Amino acid sequence: MATIKIKQLDKNATMPIYQSEGAAGFDLCSSVDITIKAGKWALIKTGLSFSFSKKYEVQIRPRSGLALKHGITILNTPGTIDSDYRGEIQVIAINLGDEDFEVKAGDRIAQAVLCKVKRAKLKETKFLSRTKRGSGGFGSTGI
Repeated sequence: MATIKIKQLDKNATMPIYQSEGAAGFDLCSSVDITIKAGKWALIKTGLSFSFSKKYEVQIRPRSGLALKHGITILNTPGTIDSDYRGEIQVIAINLGDEDFEVKAGDRIAQAVLCKVKRAKLKETKFLSRTKRGSGGFGSTGI
């Protein structure tokens, strides 16, 4: 089992926990009170920083209940926390709902999932193999 070392940076920070035995992600909580205006986004502090093996990344993902009930989701999903980052974990939340959304310190705002990373060997080339799709981009394979 991999270990994530967690440093509390703010007295209002909440240590993350897995909410069930089968949960893939652990919840991240806000360490601040903040209002996310309808149609706007905000950077929400957690008051935590992480340390973990370079074999992993931590992905930040939305919480389905917030998305369904309030239209709150996470921009740049999934957000990646690299193994060499030691700053505060912060979440970019957006309010797609019709009403302002109040976040209080201690509220669960996102979930984090530890994922294995496999780095690629990057090799420059002048030619790539041909495919039927070719350079067809967004929507090129249908709806």
